[in-house]
Amino acid sequence: MMSSRAITPHELSRRRAQLGDLQRYLSTQEQEFGALRDQVQAFVARYVEALGPLYMELDALESQLFCATQYLYEALRRNGVDAREPRAPQATALPQIPQLPMGAPPPAEPEGGLVELAPPSLKQLYRRAAMRLHPDLAPSDAERRHREQAMMTVNEAYAASDRRRLETLLLAAGEHPVKVTGGNADAVLEWLRRSELAVQGRLRVVQAHLVALAAHPMHQLCKAIVQAEAKGLDPLAVMASRLRTQIGERRQELYIGQRLQPESGMAQAFLHRRQERLGISS
Repeated sequence: MMSSRAITPHELSRRRAQLGDLQRYLSTQEQEFGALRDQVQAFVARYVEALGPLYMELDALESQLFCATQYLYEALRRNGVDAREPRAPQATALPQIPQLPMGAPPPAEPEGGLVELAPPSLKQLYRRAAMRLHPDLAPSDAERRHREQAMMTVNEAYAASDRRRLETLLLAAGEHPVKVTGGNADAVLEWLRRSELAVQGRLRVVQAHLVALAAHPMHQLCKAIVQAEAKGLDPLAVMASRLRTQIGERRQELYIGQRLQPESGMAQAFLHRRQERLGISS
């Protein structure tokens, strides 16, 4: 059994200070993640406001183009023409920014602080058990029979120097744990160990999320755009212009695709060009 003096008040104070330092460092890392996430989230809001409607329009055109090319493909297949089936377009997804998961509550600290009290001797345990379980103290015959049986167990445990069994009997009889096993140094040490492990584990989670957020594409894009804007450029306007150009191209492509006759040779060529643009090999 670990002695109740396995940790002194001075050692407890030192360990508690170290735990506090670790918790404060964890707090600064959580705040750093929160600040970076707020920065990236604010940029995402700008990005979506500037480009979101254009991406939605482009997605809608791609969906209509797919319907038109699917119709041509099915008609060509019915006419015995070998054609590759169009691939359904993927909608533009909104950027998802990593969210820090909630942390578990800290382990509960033993009440009353450190209690420095040596464990009682085997004889002291025996005497306490006798005082609690002696048959002469029974209030009824039924209780007396119960106590006689219990005292037989107490005597056997004492004769066998079975300290753990005597402790179990006393705790079951309602004896205060400190009077049975001594001070709570074991519990305090276990609390310190679990608290340190909990903070270190949480710290690893936070730092991993911080690294992932720093490497997130939207964070990298945010940095690049902020740097470009510092030079007087307007990269979001350039990106919007490119999207408008693509929208114009898709509208023209849709206009042609909806008016092609499946029987014409142009239908197969139209499907082939669209597959090339989407990166689909023949």
